[in-house]
Amino acid sequence: MGILDGILPVFGARRSHAAKAVVTGAGSGIGRAFALEIAARGGEVVCADIDKDRADETARLIERTYGRPAHAVFCDVSRRADVESLALHAELIFHGPPTLVINNAGVGIGGKPVGQIGFDDWQWALGINLWGVVHGCEIFAPQLRAAGRGGIINVASAAGFAAAPGMAVYNVSKAGVLSLSETLAAELSGSGVAVTVLCPTFVQTNVVRDGRIGTGASRLAAELMRWTGFSPERVARTTLDSHDHGRLYVLPQLDAHAVWLLKRHFPALYAQGLGVLNRVLPQHDSPAPATTGTSTEKTGV
Repeated sequence: MGILDGILPVFGARRSHAAKAVVTGAGSGIGRAFALEIAARGGEVVCADIDKDRADETARLIERTYGRPAHAVFCDVSRRADVESLALHAELIFHGPPTLVINNAGVGIGGKPVGQIGFDDWQWALGINLWGVVHGCEIFAPQLRAAGRGGIINVASAAGFAAAPGMAVYNVSKAGVLSLSETLAAELSGSGVAVTVLCPTFVQTNVVRDGRIGTGASRLAAELMRWTGFSPERVARTTLDSHDHGRLYVLPQLDAHAVWLLKRHFPALYAQGLGVLNRVLPQHDSPAPATTGTSTEKTGV
């Protein structure tokens, strides 16, 4: 997918195996799937989540299933101090820096056009989806660079380049993660540290339920996720394998590849198609009523 794909540092063609890993948003969804798959590959995982109970559950599941040590840590990735504390915890647990960092924590948001979103929603979602990854990269990248080994996986989304209407906040946050990952990959080239960015479409997780998505858009997303979404386990395995092979971009589904190619080769046609899509999608509406408390809104995608 890009000029940096396939350029694998000399260190560790099996970087995801026996990793000392930090995974944010590990309490559910793709984050939990990453944590379990790393444990299955002989790794030790620090499971970070804003919902400590969910993180504890993931850690217990790892220990029961694989007999591997796992550690649950509370972390609100939108708070720099929390991510700094997470890095200190990981360094104490691993007796050194981690070898793999997965910046996964994120939330879903959508259903309103620009001008009706409100600044609170912008700040809330960007604080988690974008600033959470910025914090993870700023804090962990120097550790991995100094060690001269390891990897960083950032979870973005096909939304970062698809630019679907009614999804501005989510689109902007994931586009930022994509751009950050591309920049970081260039900066770390030749350092022994690899960077991978995951850009899925629909994955069968609780991101719709736990996010701030309008009722009409929420129903549509839930149905698409149900019928076309990949399992988080499949996405985690694919991403870790791709990371081991030095790939920068991971687009696990065919529809993500189709959107990627269509937008780049036929940009005007793609933009016209989005306009048609905007007219046939469910009308923009208010967020769906919350089904969980605020403590579980910030969770793994």
